[in-house]
Amino acid sequence: MKKIVNVKSTVKTILASVAFCGALLNPISGMAAESGSVCSSITATGNPEYPPFLWQQEQTGQLRGAVANLMGKLSEKINIPIKTIYVGPWSRSQQEVKSGRVDLMAGAFYTSERADYMAYFAPAMMFTKSMVWQSSRRKFDYQKWSDLRNNWGVTVINNSFGQDFDDYAKKNLSLLTVASLEQAFSMLDAGRADYVLYERSPGVAYVRHMSLEGLVEAVEPSISSEGLFLTISKLSPCNTPELRSRITTALRELVDEGVPQDVLVNALAEWSSKTR
Repeated sequence: MKKIVNVKSTVKTILASVAFCGALLNPISGMAAESGSVCSSITATGNPEYPPFLWQQEQTGQLRGAVANLMGKLSEKINIPIKTIYVGPWSRSQQEVKSGRVDLMAGAFYTSERADYMAYFAPAMMFTKSMVWQSSRRKFDYQKWSDLRNNWGVTVINNSFGQDFDDYAKKNLSLLTVASLEQAFSMLDAGRADYVLYERSPGVAYVRHMSLEGLVEAVEPSISSEGLFLTISKLSPCNTPELRSRITTALRELVDEGVPQDVLVNALAEWSSKTR
């Protein structure tokens, strides 16, 4: 990972320039640096309904999955403990990072709203496609975003599918939000919604978990393909120039070494064995 970006322009501009631009800090992030805080440990959280990237391990209150495993590798690189913890549903996770009570968001798409309270590290840890999920018994023709306009959709509260689609959805789609992906798929299967919006890999994992194979399916094309980024709260006491530099260097090394792909393969196997 090369840089951390405090984003004020559009996502396309940011992602095009992130490889060579400097770290841009606002007064809020500077406050942590000026305080001289020593960060001896780091907390991270994320979406607990996101297998194989993340899922909750009920016995420990921690999060498992590819991104949690990647945080372990990052911890070894920077020689600071990183604990990936469960703090509640995805909406609560975002609030905890926004407040600075949790330091890192272990996996988030870019949106301008999130960039107001989190600084993004680049490059992306991983990439994922977001899909339209339909009932196999009540399918409608979907080829482009506008095909969704006359149908009722469901997704999870505070979920994002990239800035472009989010902007389009706010203006044009009838989209309900619910607390969990399991609830969204249950509504789809019961005929209470026409489609669900969610990422491919977590969606496949939950379809299998809920025994909905053959009843619920993802349809092409994807609505977006986005990078899954590591971010740091602008209110975190760990948000210092020295630590950001260490994380930047370490994450770039991990990506160059192909570690994200390795931990994803292992997490897929772990989730599959867990749900058999």
